[in-house]
Amino acid sequence: MHSVLRNFARLTSLLNRLQNPLLLAIRLYWGWQFAQDGWGKLTHLARVADFFASLNLPAPHATATVVALVEFLGGIFFAAGIASRLTSLVLFVNMTMAYLSVPDDRVNFFHILSKPDDFYGATPYTYWFAALLILILGPGSLALDTVIQRRWMLAAKS
Repeated sequence: MHSVLRNFARLTSLLNRLQNPLLLAIRLYWGWQFAQDGWGKLTHLARVADFFASLNLPAPHATATVVALVEFLGGIFFAAGIASRLTSLVLFVNMTMAYLSVPDDRVNFFHILSKPDDFYGATPYTYWFAALLILILGPGSLALDTVIQRRWMLAAKS
């Protein structure tokens, strides 16, 4: 039994060491995806505004501009690990609104418990989940937030 516990402790230690590279990979990949989508919206604002108007969203041009900027700048901040939890929260809310704004996705959103495959098969899901992961777990040690926090702590000790 002692051997099993020792091996489990080793496995846990190894998996804990993999957490930071995994969080970095999530931030880099999905931050890039957010930024690309935001840039695409910024460069095609009229089309996005027309789509938002078809969804009966208020002030479609202004809404399209805000969403595009949130995704573009938020994606850059997300990837770099800048204001990570705040950025993740904003992106999470943005993707929740994407779920709720498109009629088919709205139905899928409310299938989270009854038909989970509809929920995670919806377009916003992977973005939503990536933002949720970083919101809950934080950016990891390989983020600008962590570097800045370490420097402040060192400066406070001096």
